[in-house]
Amino acid sequence: MTKTKTTRPFAALARRAALAACAALVACGSLYYATMEKFGYQKRDLLVERVQDAREAQGEAKEQIQTTFDAFKGLTGFQGGELESRYKQFKSLYERSADRANDVDKRIASVESVSQAMFEEWGQEIGQISNPNLRGKSEQMKRDTEQRYGELMTTMQAAAQRMRPVLTAFSDQVLFLKHNLNAAAISSLESESSKIQADVASLVAEMQRSIDEADKFIASLPSSSN
Repeated sequence: MTKTKTTRPFAALARRAALAACAALVACGSLYYATMEKFGYQKRDLLVERVQDAREAQGEAKEQIQTTFDAFKGLTGFQGGELESRYKQFKSLYERSADRANDVDKRIASVESVSQAMFEEWGQEIGQISNPNLRGKSEQMKRDTEQRYGELMTTMQAAAQRMRPVLTAFSDQVLFLKHNLNAAAISSLESESSKIQADVASLVAEMQRSIDEADKFIASLPSSSN
């Protein structure tokens, strides 16, 4: 009984600390946006910048994954010495690809964060428009932008998710080669190369569609400075 009584206050404190941390995160986000607005950056401007960052991150990931596959394909047909150095190069390229993929996920999350704040503010400000005609136009603009944004997120997230099976295949090959670094093992990878190649080609096409969709969205949402 004594143990239960002494632990309850700590549990309550932990809950209060967790709630305070959540409130602090929200406050920090609000403070960040308020500070940026003082410097002339509206949420719309930040959204455009973050979509641009996400687009660039996807482009870098696309190129890195293609480079990694090219190294793997070259490894499967490799003959002679320096096999371990080729393996290390492939492993290093795979790790860079994984880092690029993680960066894409972070950039997409960043886009989602500022877009949520922007659309919430937009909705609140529409309610402050007394002219029915102007209010209706603003509501339509908001709906159109939300639709384009939804299409962008669907494409970006689909491309990001498609990276994972390719990275898993690379990881499998890295581990297999680590345990079987010999000519016979290298020869056995040739059949895997064609399977991965199809996945990489599909991924590259999907990521390019996502990049193109980002360009379209950015073009449809000019910065507030224009």
